[in-house]
Amino acid sequence: MRVSDVMTRDVRMTNPDHTIQEAARLMSEIDTGCLPVAEGDGLVGMITDRDIAVRAVASGMGPDTPVSQVMSDSVKYCYEDDDTGDVCQNLGELQVRRLPVLNRDKRLVGILSLGDVALADGDGSAGAALSRISSQTGVASRA
Repeated sequence: MRVSDVMTRDVRMTNPDHTIQEAARLMSEIDTGCLPVAEGDGLVGMITDRDIAVRAVASGMGPDTPVSQVMSDSVKYCYEDDDTGDVCQNLGELQVRRLPVLNRDKRLVGILSLGDVALADGDGSAGAALSRISSQTGVASRA
């Protein structure tokens, strides 16, 4: 199965200059835990509800803190024509639950989550990835 068959296509983004309050409000509106961060045409990061809670609030940062100060700027991604089994293996190795999806022109076209794969999963790859993510020890940024 291809990523394009199961990914979420309706993707909302934020930018590095938005505040974490704006990002949190958007996450609440669309019921998601992460947002891609774009600058112009380029994907420059990801911000999660966990980034806001752990990197910002727990450190005493206020709601006007720019997204750029707490986002993950090392963006891992997959392509829409990738095989979901291969991507799930990568999710497990990277210890992340979702990835932005790009087309071959490197344009954002969706988001793939373990949940997306699990709903359509016939080969158990989502469960195997979740098992790897959950069993890993140490500090990891879980997007």
